[in-house]
Amino acid sequence: MFAIVRTGGKQYRVAAGDKIVIEKIAGEAGDTISLDDVLLAGEGGDLKSTDGLVVAAEIIAQAKADKVTVFKKKRRHNYRRKRGHRQQLTILRILSIGGKKAETKKAAPASTEKAPAAEKPAKAAAKPVPSKAEGPKPEAPAKGGAEAAPEATAEAPKKAAATRKAPDAKADAPKKSTKKPAAGKAE
Repeated sequence: MFAIVRTGGKQYRVAAGDKIVIEKIAGEAGDTISLDDVLLAGEGGDLKSTDGLVVAAEIIAQAKADKVTVFKKKRRHNYRRKRGHRQQLTILRILSIGGKKAETKKAAPASTEKAPAAEKPAKAAAKPVPSKAEGPKPEAPAKGGAEAAPEATAEAPKKAAATRKAPDAKADAPKKSTKKPAAGKAE
C-alpha cells in the first residue's frame, strides 16, 4: 500500500518501510509521530478513501542538510554579500499506513484558563484595604504650606518675563545691501 502525504509544504509518496527526509518536525530520535494530511492512498492501481487515514512514522534522526552558499554581487557598485544556510531536517521511517485519526478532547485548555482566574483574587486580597473605622486619610499639604501657594502663583509670571531674551538691536535694523555696483559703462 502507498500514500501521498503532505508535510512542510511538500508532498511525499511513501510506503511501509520507506525512509524519507523532510523539513524539521518537533521530536527526538525514537519518537513516533503520525502524519494526518494524507492526500491519496491506494494499492496497485486501486485508490482508497483517505477519510481519517493516517501514516505512522518513527523519527530516526534530526539532521542538517549540506551547506548552501548564497552569494550576491552587483558589478561596478562594490556590493558583495556572502551568506551560508543549512536547512534543518528530520529523517523518518514509515511504520504503517492506514490507522485512523484519534479524536482529541479540548478539556485541557479549559482547565488552564481557570488557573489564572483563581490567582487573580489571591493577588487582590494581598493589597491592604483601609477599614471604615480608620476614616479617610488627610491629604498632604503642598510644599511650603498653605500660605506659599498664592505667592507662588504671583511670582510665576515675573519669573517667566525675566527669563525671556531682550530683542537684539541688530536683528531689528534693516539689512544693508552687500552687492557691489556693476562694473560697466561709466557716466
